[in-house]
Amino acid sequence: MGHALCVCSRGTVSIDNKRYLFIQKLGEGGFSYVDLVEGLHDGHFYALKRILCHEQQDQEEAQREADMHRLFQHPNILRLVAYCLKERGAKQEAWLLLPFFKRGTLWNEIERLKDQGNFLTEDQILVLLLGICRGLEAIHARGYAHRDLKPTNILLGDEGQPILMDLGSMNQACIQVEGSRQALTLQDWAAQRCTISYRAPELFSVQSHCVIDERTDVWSLGCVLYAMMFGEGPYDMVFQKGDSVALAVQNELNIPQSPRHSSALRQLLASMMTVDPQQRPRTPVLLSQLEALQPPAPGQHTTQI
Repeated sequence: MGHALCVCSRGTVSIDNKRYLFIQKLGEGGFSYVDLVEGLHDGHFYALKRILCHEQQDQEEAQREADMHRLFQHPNILRLVAYCLKERGAKQEAWLLLPFFKRGTLWNEIERLKDQGNFLTEDQILVLLLGICRGLEAIHARGYAHRDLKPTNILLGDEGQPILMDLGSMNQACIQVEGSRQALTLQDWAAQRCTISYRAPELFSVQSHCVIDERTDVWSLGCVLYAMMFGEGPYDMVFQKGDSVALAVQNELNIPQSPRHSSALRQLLASMMTVDPQQRPRTPVLLSQLEALQPPAPGQHTTQI
């Protein structure tokens, strides 16, 4: 299930017979921690994600997250460098070794610009959105959905390219719901695993007989696009005020007018934020629209008539 791992002297760990030096903590969540480590064999920096496993189910979920990473060799999906289990007394930790990108997340970039009174330009948004959509399309093509897409789960690579991370909520793209018990189970799962202000309307109140598909990610992608355009998600303030996000997402989104954005970008956002999932576009349709909207590459000129 993994490789032998030992914590060695002077703050180093060994994974797959390679040693890594602990540098600093990067962050922590409910039951996981992320540390910055340096490979002593190559001098490269890595992010070491440590997941506390209190029971067998935790181990299985961590293993599944590692398996999801291994499914993809895609420039817009975070690759897994190594995976192993570590004994911690009577419990275990699952360790995922991942590439480290010093630019941080898309949310870090949005916040940095906002602090300066700025926003991403439309050209920057379109390039980022295309990369995110390509990553999603690769996930959907394999029959899965991400289920927790948000700006903090999108890294920016060294060239500024978006890279999808945190694949722990991924599951099969198409879920046939047959009965109220299954509907409630899925609804409870979504409440735990899908961030509330980026969660699709159909996951707040799952119908007893319905199909939940990968277009939950398209809704989340729309929320990400809104955050890139306006500096915050469309339902962030609703949640922060303590109002009902579940009610808010059932209404058509009001998109603020701004001279920064073209009507084409606004229409694209509106299509993603369609409350009825059956009317929401799938990623191949979005990709073709995005490719048509891409700004000309540096050095190319468009002829104006």
